[in-house]
Amino acid sequence: MCVTVNESSRSAGPATVIGSGKTSNKRSSSHNRGSVASSSSRCQPATTVNCFSRFISRAGHRQQKQNSAPRMPSLVRVATLVVLASCCCLSRMPTTDAAISNRGSSSSKGLSSSPNNGLVPRFTSRGHTYRAVVGDTLVLPCEVENLGTLVLLWRRGSNVLTASQLMVTRDERVRLVNGYNLEISELEPQDAGDYVCQISDKINKDQVHTVEILVPPSVRAIPPSGQLTARKGGAVTLECKASGNPVPSIYWTKKQSGAGKSSAKIGEGPILTLERVERQQAGVYQCTADNNVGEAVTVDMRLDVLYPPDISVDKSWIHSGEGFEAQLECIVHADPQPTVSWYQNSFPIQPTDRRTMSSRGNRHTLTIRHVQQEDFGNYSCVADNTLGRSKKYMEVSGRPGPAEFVSTPWSRLPDSYNLTWKVESYPPLLEVRLLYRKLMMNETFQQPGRWHDVILTPSPRPLSEPLTHVMAFTLRGLLPASVYEAIVQAKNRYGWNEVSDIFQFYTQRISSDLHSEEMQVASSTSRSGATSLHRRPSSAVTAWPCLLVLTAAATLLSRRLLTSGGNGDSLQRNL
Repeated sequence: MCVTVNESSRSAGPATVIGSGKTSNKRSSSHNRGSVASSSSRCQPATTVNCFSRFISRAGHRQQKQNSAPRMPSLVRVATLVVLASCCCLSRMPTTDAAISNRGSSSSKGLSSSPNNGLVPRFTSRGHTYRAVVGDTLVLPCEVENLGTLVLLWRRGSNVLTASQLMVTRDERVRLVNGYNLEISELEPQDAGDYVCQISDKINKDQVHTVEILVPPSVRAIPPSGQLTARKGGAVTLECKASGNPVPSIYWTKKQSGAGKSSAKIGEGPILTLERVERQQAGVYQCTADNNVGEAVTVDMRLDVLYPPDISVDKSWIHSGEGFEAQLECIVHADPQPTVSWYQNSFPIQPTDRRTMSSRGNRHTLTIRHVQQEDFGNYSCVADNTLGRSKKYMEVSGRPGPAEFVSTPWSRLPDSYNLTWKVESYPPLLEVRLLYRKLMMNETFQQPGRWHDVILTPSPRPLSEPLTHVMAFTLRGLLPASVYEAIVQAKNRYGWNEVSDIFQFYTQRISSDLHSEEMQVASSTSRSGATSLHRRPSSAVTAWPCLLVLTAAATLLSRRLLTSGGNGDSLQRNL
């Protein structure tokens, strides 16, 4: 804005601000209209355009008071005032600069007295979010231009950590490196938060860094002992708690017995609930926590399932002979630990020189040396604990063992088959019974035929094979391309053994049947060829109607030619 100051009227009152539409008093206004180009007036514009505004405004006031004067000369005078204002401003430019300098003297004094000589401090680094693992070292940058003599502060919340190069905090893990960069070593979880690098000035410029501390996972079992007990058929809950940043994920696995490795996941989350617990679910369970910071961690929990004894046996029938040895074994699972007893014919067995009892893990063994006649009979393995009792029966016998077939199921001949089997027996075999039958079957059903019984007298076995008897017998008069079944039963001086499992075998087809089938295929091929030869004339027969039609057409054409008299034009027309 352009301000005109009259030297003689400075004490009279404030000057008028042109362009604002406000006047301080009338005396000052009338005095200013006296002379435009007076040497006592001073033009103080910021630019030349403001001077134009001053004189145009004064010309407008003067035009309003001279209503009787012609309109065109007024415009001329206005233009003249504009030119004069321009000359005034241009000629008084040094004075204008001085006025501007005087008007802004207060701010100039402030700039000249500022510590950085009027330059504004500026951060060249940027605020950032840092993630660091606990125990690591972290450096937070703070780089400033035009700092001058201003003080740079590091603070966290309301606590000042550093002031310039002065360490305010007593934490020895914190220090300044490479200027004003803040270094924090051996990071702890409580170091997480916002760190502010601040310029101590009226403007209070600051830069904020956010620190997030990553903590590897840790896990603990509940209860801390890691021991849990449940009864068979009941429910049990396994629980573990994990901590870390980020919050770890938790999953459960069960260790495989003997291998030491865990199986696939059986549950997720801090709690694993098992319903209707079975004894097979007892063992070591692993709770694993992982948050991708460092290695995953695990804690073991052992589950003991309480249940009454459960007994199983490998053999319920034990074959032996007088003077030989017999071993009876039973496998017992129980928790609490059971007591195992052996009985013969419902009478408890006491250890003797010939009868000894041993156990290895869950396997309990009764060994009878130099078997005698009275040692044959029924035995029982009995297990007891606080939750119940269990019993399994076994038999020690001198009778032959069940027969086992060793021949191949396919016969080489259509009407006979060589059947081979073996039987274990300490005493010599006295008699062998063989039964076989034809099995009638097709795609929809099978129906067995009548059993054929064959009684055999075994030959004495070699002394080199005192236990195993191998026998063979050829069945004749069988039907070709048929399926047969056979069973064998053997007898020694202690009696008949158990009947063997059913064995199936197959007879071969007759070669003449195969030849007849080939002849049938050949004859059918020749008949199909003859049929094709017989069908060839049929095409000629079907062509006769076409020949008749062509003959009739030729006859009609010849008649028209005769009636036309040989005239070429007429022939051409008929054609």
